[in-house]
Amino acid sequence: MLARATERFPRARFRQGDLHHLPLPDNTVDLVVCALALAPLPTLTTAFAQFARVLRPGRHLVVTDVHHERVALGSLAHVRYPQGEPGLIPSYRYRASDYLGAALPSGFRVERCEEPCPSTANSTGTESLGAWDAWPWSLRSRVPAAVLTASPAVMLCHFRKD
Repeated sequence: MLARATERFPRARFRQGDLHHLPLPDNTVDLVVCALALAPLPTLTTAFAQFARVLRPGRHLVVTDVHHERVALGSLAHVRYPQGEPGLIPSYRYRASDYLGAALPSGFRVERCEEPCPSTANSTGTESLGAWDAWPWSLRSRVPAAVLTASPAVMLCHFRKD
């Protein structure tokens, strides 16, 4: 993900780090984007405290994660371990109130919070099922009618640091 982001935004600086201790000084960041990384954590509090620590006042945090209904239905991230064996990344079922409960005490205010449902636009039904590692997301184009009745795929929250 970092390689793709660097390629698309060559003037931006990207860093990889541990969500429990971000490798950045206090009050030095204008934007934090945390994409699909919080559901595996046993608690959200430390990550939001770290986001607040590194962000400058008035700056933005965007969080996306797998929606709790999808996790409950077994939509866990698939991985391949270094030796090639398949695995699943355990995920917690965080609701919107859990994200807010961690963000608000850390000094954030909500700008926007959404739970968008998947779209079936541009689906032809002729695509490959895709690699196992990309399931279940790669199946969306194969069963568009089922997707219309599906639960939201992600939780999307935009916060601003006070």
